[in-house]
Amino acid sequence: MTKARFAAGGVIVLLAAAFVAWKFFPIQLVAMLDRIRNPIAETQEVVWQKGPATPPAGQRPPNIILIVADDLGINDLTATGTGVANGLVPTPNIDALAHEGAQFDTGYAGSATCSPSRAALMTGRYPARFGFEYTAVPKSFARNLAAPVPGRLHQPIYHPEREAEMPTLEDMGVPEDQVTIAELLKGQGYRTLHVGKWHLGESPKMRPETQGFDESLGIMFGAGKFLSEDNPDVVNAKLDYDPIDRFLWIFGTDAVQKNGGQRFHVGEYMTDYYTHQAIAAIDANRNRPFFLYLAYNAPHTPLQAKRADYEALSAIKDHKTRVYGAMIRALDRGVGEVVAALKKKGLDDNTLIIFTSDNGGAWYLGLPGVNEPYRGWKATFFEGGIRVPFLMRWPGQIAPGQRVAMPAHHLDFFGTAAALAGADVPTDRKMDTVNLLPFVTGTPAAQRERTLFWRSGDYKVVRQGQWKLQVAGKPRKAWLFDLATDPTEKVNLADRNPERVKAMKALLAAHDREMPKPIWPALVEDAIRIDVPLDAPWKPDQEYVYWAN
Repeated sequence: MTKARFAAGGVIVLLAAAFVAWKFFPIQLVAMLDRIRNPIAETQEVVWQKGPATPPAGQRPPNIILIVADDLGINDLTATGTGVANGLVPTPNIDALAHEGAQFDTGYAGSATCSPSRAALMTGRYPARFGFEYTAVPKSFARNLAAPVPGRLHQPIYHPEREAEMPTLEDMGVPEDQVTIAELLKGQGYRTLHVGKWHLGESPKMRPETQGFDESLGIMFGAGKFLSEDNPDVVNAKLDYDPIDRFLWIFGTDAVQKNGGQRFHVGEYMTDYYTHQAIAAIDANRNRPFFLYLAYNAPHTPLQAKRADYEALSAIKDHKTRVYGAMIRALDRGVGEVVAALKKKGLDDNTLIIFTSDNGGAWYLGLPGVNEPYRGWKATFFEGGIRVPFLMRWPGQIAPGQRVAMPAHHLDFFGTAAALAGADVPTDRKMDTVNLLPFVTGTPAAQRERTLFWRSGDYKVVRQGQWKLQVAGKPRKAWLFDLATDPTEKVNLADRNPERVKAMKALLAAHDREMPKPIWPALVEDAIRIDVPLDAPWKPDQEYVYWAN
């Protein structure tokens, strides 16, 4: 009887604690339940399946490595901008990809947020074309983001009536009927490897290992910690004004999983860990053609730097900028180590590397210069939100130091990798990809204009040649820019060119007619100011646009 009373009392205490947590700390409760449902083990050794002991006779297909940074601003690299803190954080290893290969002067992301962009990279299709229009986030995250903020002129908008239409977070991903580049390359005899962030679905039918990857190691969610925040080797910078940051410090972990197994702590700084595992995967597959998708989660928040990198940047006085710069330093080091490993193993000349970011730098960082000279941020379709580095390196095949004028797009990775592997792009569906190899390998190819589209709810954009039209529902406004004369989108020409606006709106309408209903709705819309970061004071004359998650 005493035991029963004790057990009942324990249940009551737990229920009371859960009630308090739900009322005052709902995110903590979600995180606690997640750790109970999906516990984290101690550090484990990762073994990559080894390929043949000796290389094949004759010529073999080229290896393909796609390296994707997370929320990297176009100005964060010294190849595409001035670098963090006006050049105090050089990026020589990433810059070398451009100097030793080709740099597209205009590289575009598939979307202005992470998971739709990654869907474009993996499928070669506009993500809205198969209903992947919005970023995959849990309901708790959306509710957290939608909380009213004192002093804001334009508050977040939450849509509780849409909750019934929401699938589980695990089922918010690329549908299994889509053909991924991993599936295509695997069919050509490539060993397909994923290291890092996924964010394209967590259910068994959407995970990397069921979407074409032979082996996968990383995080399935959109962000994670780089080390536990109390680790003596880490330096943290918390953004108390940012609801996204608050969520990640509570919900995020420094844990990964291999091929859907139990999560485990990595035991070192996450960016370094991904680098070391990528090198191990390369070594295991050095004697067969491989495709490696190396998806770093740097420099996405939470802002956490390795102490040695932080201490190396003592010339930067602002703490937050210094932590961010140290994260870029680790990212650049990782790219250099991967290239060095290819050279050491004799694979360098037979490997195409493409480097990009999933979107531009984020407004919530509170770092004004990450996307300079462009306006806008992640979660806007201004150039600062979608213009990303797009670098290609293939020694002996891509002449060094090339600058390519034609816009490149995340969509184009699919067609480029398929062509390199000798695979046919699917013909049973509308594809949006372009093979970029003729533009960088010396094969005759006319530089051509492109018509490109972006969409997130009632915020829609088309670029046709040098002209770019943005149309928003909140506020109800159109922006028309001539990117040939105004690449930083300073002068809105919409009122002066009504006929061009009308014609480009017709392009948007035609594109919309091809798009199905989104697989899941947007729960929250948030006002993003175009020219100032989240922590800047709100003023009536600031331009803004509402972004649907």
